[in-house]
Amino acid sequence: MADPALHPETQPLKQIAIDYTPEACTHCPNSNTITLTFDHRGGARWRTTTRFLYGTFSALIQCPTGNTDGLNFNLYLSSLEGDKSQDEIDFEFLGKDKTIVQTNYYTTGTGNRESIHQLGFDCSDGFHEYVIKWGPGEIVWLIDGKVVRKVERKEGEDFPEKPMFLYSSVWDASYIDEGRWTGKSVGCDAPYVCVYKDIHVPTGTALECSCDS
Repeated sequence: MADPALHPETQPLKQIAIDYTPEACTHCPNSNTITLTFDHRGGARWRTTTRFLYGTFSALIQCPTGNTDGLNFNLYLSSLEGDKSQDEIDFEFLGKDKTIVQTNYYTTGTGNRESIHQLGFDCSDGFHEYVIKWGPGEIVWLIDGKVVRKVERKEGEDFPEKPMFLYSSVWDASYIDEGRWTGKSVGCDAPYVCVYKDIHVPTGTALECSCDS
């Protein structure tokens, strides 16, 4: 039987918190649109104001245009950004090549489960839908309605099970692996703008959270 947690009702995202550089992030709840800008100020990161335990998360994303070498733009779930024991599920765009996307997941701070997927398009050319379906026994990543990766929990294996925020950011990752991961930043086409719209989060799985960091 399919896991019901992978197919819950969803609702538009109404409220966000901005973790840093609020002037580089705009949110319009009426149109359900968020923009992140990377320029001389650096980047920015937004997240939901509550954590969720399982469910379906989605957004239409148009990634920045131009020479984006060095940048990482993303949509991901994390129990808490910066926590070394976090659970996490990722979509990450690597600025050196806008025709691919990387998926990954972490359990108690351990990742190393990366997979690279060919998009079949340039992620900056227009809006495409990115979906994460997360349940206690399965994670599914979809792009434009097509499953690109599916992971099922194996007996005795750690699996993401901590309540998680939905996050997104644009940042310079040039320093990672000496620039081999995202490329080395050039910055010649700044400002770089990533646009998110029609963002949906689960209904019924949000948990009250007093954490503001």
